Amino acid sequence: MNKREFLTAAAMSSVVLPSLVSAKEAATSAGPALLTVTGAIGRANRGPLDPALDQMMLKQKLQFDKGYTFDFEALRTMPSHVIEPTLEYDNRTHRLRGPRLADVIKTTRAPDATGLLLRAVDGYAVRLSLAEVRHYRFIVATHLDGRPMPLGGLGPLWAVYDADRFPDMRAKPVSARFALCPWALYHIEVQTRT
Repeated sequence: MNKREFLTAAAMSSVVLPSLVSAKEAATSAGPALLTVTGAIGRANRGPLDPALDQMMLKQKLQFDKGYTFDFEALRTMPSHVIEPTLEYDNRTHRLRGPRLADVIKTTRAPDATGLLLRAVDGYAVRLSLAEVRHYRFIVATHLDGRPMPLGGLGPLWAVYDADRFPDMRAKPVSARFALCPWALYHIEVQTRT
């Protein structure tokens, strides 16, 4: 096979992967993936872990055969929710906005009885049940005080809830309220509970 035939075949294979990517999903995902959901999902728009190109995932020992990715625009266009918790970093109230984490997971058609392992870019990981995510009304925050959150701060994505609104969390010191909230979130593994 010559180089031109190989490139044509490679280009065609990206079009012929409808088992993983629908034409509509492929056309609407224009930006880089910020969040990848893997594990017990019923819907995917990317293939398996690529050991050459998914270096951070490889170093964090992730393994998956399919995933669902969200770019910034996909998250921004989901129904948005606003929370205003007091944050541990400056002990001030801030306005955070983004889609509900439960809705993000629902997009992947994950089974209802699932656990979630949320991972940050620095390797910090938190295990939550979907019931906890719903109870505390977690969001995937994309904006802080009206601005997109940059990488290198708390963003670009932060799995967070309004700790001030829950008596069990409000009773804790502010510095202990956000242990369940990985900032710089980039990966969620959906786990089926047995």
